[in-house]
Amino acid sequence: MEFSTIFEPFRIHSVEPIRLTTPDERRAALEEAHFNLFSLRSRDVMIDLLTDSGTGAMSRDQWAAIQHGDESYAGSPSWELFKEAVQEMFPFRHVIPTHQGRAAEKILFAMLGGPDKVIPSNTHFDTTRANIEFTGAQAVDLVIDEGRDPASRHPFKGNLDPVKLERFLTEHGRDHVPVIMLTVTNNSGGGQPVSLQNIRDIRDISLAWGIPLFLDACRYAENAWFIRTREPGQGHREVSDIVREMASLADGMTMSAKKDPLGNIGGWLAMNDDELAAQARTLLVLTEGFPTYGGLAGRDLEALAVGIHESVSHDYLQYRIRSTAYVAESLADSGIPVVQPPGGHAVYIDAKAMLPHIPPLEYPGQALAVALYETGGVRGCEIGSVMFGRQPDGSEQASAMELVRLAIPRRTYTQSHMDYVIEVCQRVAEQATDLRGFRIVREPPALRHFTADFEPV
Repeated sequence: MEFSTIFEPFRIHSVEPIRLTTPDERRAALEEAHFNLFSLRSRDVMIDLLTDSGTGAMSRDQWAAIQHGDESYAGSPSWELFKEAVQEMFPFRHVIPTHQGRAAEKILFAMLGGPDKVIPSNTHFDTTRANIEFTGAQAVDLVIDEGRDPASRHPFKGNLDPVKLERFLTEHGRDHVPVIMLTVTNNSGGGQPVSLQNIRDIRDISLAWGIPLFLDACRYAENAWFIRTREPGQGHREVSDIVREMASLADGMTMSAKKDPLGNIGGWLAMNDDELAAQARTLLVLTEGFPTYGGLAGRDLEALAVGIHESVSHDYLQYRIRSTAYVAESLADSGIPVVQPPGGHAVYIDAKAMLPHIPPLEYPGQALAVALYETGGVRGCEIGSVMFGRQPDGSEQASAMELVRLAIPRRTYTQSHMDYVIEVCQRVAEQATDLRGFRIVREPPALRHFTADFEPV
């Protein structure tokens, strides 16, 4: 018998206080931060849904593992535990630790990018795109059409379109496409999963063209859970087995271990190509550290080794996915447009549909995110024309979707916290027609959403 109440499969061992702020205090904090939520001090945030990256709670076993951390510069036993845990789940020959996912991307695209290169994906995320474009290469998104429709209920809206990919490869040629990337789950597209059949289809294309396939796999466990629950013929399988099959269909991967591996820091680059791995280790030593720690402390490696195993627990994943869906369904029932079906790590509000009176280049997502913070101290993240509007040539164009992501840290908030978030969103929806857009008054040349200054229109 199943019950309707969402049951957190853990007990609270220690607590961290939340400072309750007033609307006046939040308005002052917004002014000081130039209306950029990344610039807010965390102590001024009541419910922090800016990102699920590194913000989750570690388990008692992870904290215990930290005490085993060996900080030897070379050949630490903590490295051996970490490597074994990674290769048990992702059986690649070479594992190269990094301090987080963007460092793995930096190394990979420093080797494979360049001014004459084009790199396709279902949807590149912000740091992936920035690291590709930094080399002079072009990052191209080829997600299926349903992936650009927030209201579509396609079960695997993260899929890379095989027809678009074949057309793309025919147009550009093998010599200009050094790698095919596949992001699981598809973060920029609403946290939407990629089906196992789609990974197989893209693998067939990569083999036919002789182009390596790499996974941006930081949400591997959530993607595998969706495969298990949504894809015909997969419901009997262990999540860990599905993850291993996903990895077996690729030539390599990048990983931010701050997501599904349940770490506060860390990442890795893995691959089967011996020559490419040797080049990567050279770059690692130059920028990150020795190949057996790669910018991480031994205690971090130990905590990640435990987290990798915990991440594929069926009890944990059922709670994780269902609790996210609870928020999305509650918002939808209130008339608030959200990306459907709900993804794994976050709820995405469709700011374009909610605020149709705000033009895309006045950033409706930013307006909505600011309103959520001012109203209830909830910090989310714009994923739209602020994040993706500025083009490499300096021009600006509207993003395909204007979203606000409410990323839910793992094992951190309870259902009552989520009920409060729902109430804040409902309050903001009641005043939606009064919201106004923003303009950017200062921005860096890349990844502007992190540090840009805004002012209201």
